[in-house]
Parts: sequence; C-alpha cells; structure tokens
Amino acid sequence: MSKLTHLDHKGDAHMVDVSDKQATKRRALAGGSITMSAEAFEALADEKVAKGNVLGIARIAAIQGAKQTANLIPLCHPLPLSKVGVEFTLVPEEKRVDVEVTATTVNVTGVEMEALTGVSVALLTIYDMLKAVDKRMEISHIRLLQ
Repeated sequence: MSKLTHLDHKGDAHMVDVSDKQATKRRALAGGSITMSAEAFEALADEKVAKGNVLGIARIAAIQGAKQTANLIPLCHPLPLSKVGVEFTLVPEEKRVDVEVTATTVNVTGVEMEALTGVSVALLTIYDMLKAVDKRMEISHIRLLQ
C-alpha cells in the first residue's frame, strides 16, 4: 500500500505541501446517476416542474459545487478552475439521469475532487427539485471516470 500523504509523521492529518510541483494542465471527469419514478422522470423531461428548469439549475449547481470543493473537503487545495463542463443524459427506459462533470485547471494538483463534488451537487439538486414528486429517488454510481 502506498504512503498516505495527508498524514504527518505523527499520524495527524494535514494539507499536503505541493509548492515544489510544477503547474501543468489537469483534467478530471466524474459521473453519477439518479433514478426516479416514471412521474418524476416525465416531469423533468417535459420541463413541467414547478421549481423551474431542473437540469439548467443542476448545471449551475454543479459548477458552483466544483468551485466550492476546498470549502467542503477539509484537506483539498483551493484551485482556480479553468473550466467546469456539465453533461446530462436522460435514460428513459430506466427513468434515470446520468451526469458527467469535467473539471480543468492549470495547477500543481489534480481536480478529481472538484469533478466529484460537481457531480454530487448536481445530483442532490435534481433530488431537491423533484422531491415533491418522488422522495424515493436513488443517487448512485458517483465515481471518477478519468
């Protein structure tokens, strides 16, 4: 097993020193899904949700979430993001929405956590906007893809 870099010689958590690393272009792609009832999926797909355009608001939420990662995950470095891309795929036969978030920066550390946070916040936003229709929605498969 590799050495855990977020622990010091005493075993205490700390932010890793990346000051000696060279800045390079970093990109990460993460994905996740939310499955829902036929009624909720139809409301989303037909844009008939009282709270507004679900996927439009979830896209903004994903971008905001990615930008706030260092405020949410204690040992993450704050990163200036060059781009956050958000894609949604509707899967009608499974009443599912797939979300993919790409985070890009030029920096000394990766953007995996930003991409994963963006996906998580997008999915939570979809849940929030549709919970009046279906409280049994299931968020799943949040993972790093690249």
